[in-house]
Amino acid sequence: MTSSLSSRRAAPVIEATEQSWLSFQLAGQLYAAPLAQVGEVLRDSELTPVPGAAHDLLGIRHLRGQIVPVMDGRRRLGLDDRAGADPAQVRVVILSLAGQQVGLRVDAIGDLIHPAPADIAPAPPGRAARPDEPVLGVVSVAQGFAALLDVPRLCRLPGAD
Repeated sequence: MTSSLSSRRAAPVIEATEQSWLSFQLAGQLYAAPLAQVGEVLRDSELTPVPGAAHDLLGIRHLRGQIVPVMDGRRRLGLDDRAGADPAQVRVVILSLAGQQVGLRVDAIGDLIHPAPADIAPAPPGRAARPDEPVLGVVSVAQGFAALLDVPRLCRLPGAD
């Protein structure tokens, strides 16, 4: 008798590369951040509000001795923040760049994507022109399209302009 496990083929392992992006859902749309700038992914937890903060800043949280601001991904990208996400799937993606960390609350984590530079198209015309536009471009994926994000602009880090 043969084991059913021995007859199954293992799924190929895809290694992360410099061109790897972590995809996530926001208001039913797919976005992605460069994996090299993703520090970790955490479950959503209670935050400390910051009085007078920008409308998209949900609050701050302690992360291993550091204070990390956490932004609402929907609000930051101008998406509908009324549509409910499954609370069990909501995560905070910790984005890291130049020693700074910023959390981004997302509706759900997706897969790693590995677009070739030639496959990245410019952001669609007709988006509201704004100086801090964080969408670098779009790429075709199995689920449709993913908008690729510029982390410094998304997080409003100094020197992002």
